[in-house]
Amino acid sequence: MKIVQLNNVNRIQLLERSQIDATSVIGTVRNIVSDVKNNKDVSLRHYTEKFDGVDVKDFLVSEEDLKESLNKIDQKLIDSLKKAASNIKKFHQAQLPQEWSMEVDVGVTAGQIVRPLEKVGCYIPGGRAAYPSSILMTVIPAKVAGVREIICCTPPGKDGKVDDVVLAAAYLAGADHVYKVGGAQAIAAMAYGTETIKAMDKIVGPGNIFVTAAKKMVYGQVDIDFPAGPSEVLIIADETANPHFIALDMLAQAEHDPQAASVMITTSSELAEKVEKILLAELPQMKRKEIIQESLDENGLIITVKNLKDAIDFSNDYAPEHLMIMTRDTDQVVPHIQNAGSIFLGDLTPVAAGDYGSGTNHVLPTSFCARMYSGLSTESFLKKPTVQKITKDGLNNLKDVVIPLAEYEGLYAHAESFRRRLSED
Repeated sequence: MKIVQLNNVNRIQLLERSQIDATSVIGTVRNIVSDVKNNKDVSLRHYTEKFDGVDVKDFLVSEEDLKESLNKIDQKLIDSLKKAASNIKKFHQAQLPQEWSMEVDVGVTAGQIVRPLEKVGCYIPGGRAAYPSSILMTVIPAKVAGVREIICCTPPGKDGKVDDVVLAAAYLAGADHVYKVGGAQAIAAMAYGTETIKAMDKIVGPGNIFVTAAKKMVYGQVDIDFPAGPSEVLIIADETANPHFIALDMLAQAEHDPQAASVMITTSSELAEKVEKILLAELPQMKRKEIIQESLDENGLIITVKNLKDAIDFSNDYAPEHLMIMTRDTDQVVPHIQNAGSIFLGDLTPVAAGDYGSGTNHVLPTSFCARMYSGLSTESFLKKPTVQKITKDGLNNLKDVVIPLAEYEGLYAHAESFRRRLSED
């Protein structure tokens, strides 16, 4: 962790952070995807044994095991899952768009209808930890959107089973099926289908470098949410911010992964020094201190700037996954924010709230992708076909638009399809 002052010389360097470079695994992933596409369940079993060390006979988690998972976990966890699910559902229901129609010209009516995707696959990471929250964040918005079939794929543990809390989350969220398969092989299965797993229309959810590479590879065969990289937070702070809270938020982000980025940009040199001291004091007490230490050493930054405008400009260029605004008047800053995955306002709003309980989605764009992507939402699972209806008056109103333009482009049958209708009684 270091404190640096932003200037024109170091700006580009300070904007950089860890990104997933899939180049090194492209060959491996291409072989896995091709193998699963051609050999289906046989390949799934092969790669599950190879990478997870488990010989899985049946990938599908039974309905009985899903229901029974609720009896195997602490009631407090069940209550937490239910409350989180309720807030997520409430928030994502508010995102449902309305169908609409308007008369754009006399006799010309046009509008938009809303239709859900039919089949969605949710990838839920495994490995270092279990992520029931990712189940809620992917399944519930799809459910709210009206997706007919929602499945989850997640790596099995060494015992060949899926964590009971993950299964409980899937059951409470309303997933139709859960499959014990992970990695690039799971993405390939959801893209192309196997004897056990149906081909999906869209695949969502975070994953490691192999999962990300596979999602990019199958894009076009299916839709995906967006490429995901290491998690990141940028904190805009002035002299009024609480340094202890800032330090804890940076530690929280750093514990995700050694490649996670935790960055504060501030107008106060005094605040910068306080945060650095608190970080050093708190770090030894953290349970994941080795991961945090590596993350902060490689990707932790405290940046000082002359004024709030410089901080905002830097933030918009950085396009962070998580943006925390801890200033005297946060409402004055928000209108100037152009690029961010999710925004957290004030000292009392930690990223952890959005990760678990506030209702907003934690599947968010990273590595500059907030410049062109939003986080996962209800609309991620919807299509919006346009609809139009033309009357005789409408044909007459459009004839001097459609016919000349079609003929200019050399599409004479287009023009004739319009002209003939004008002559009909």
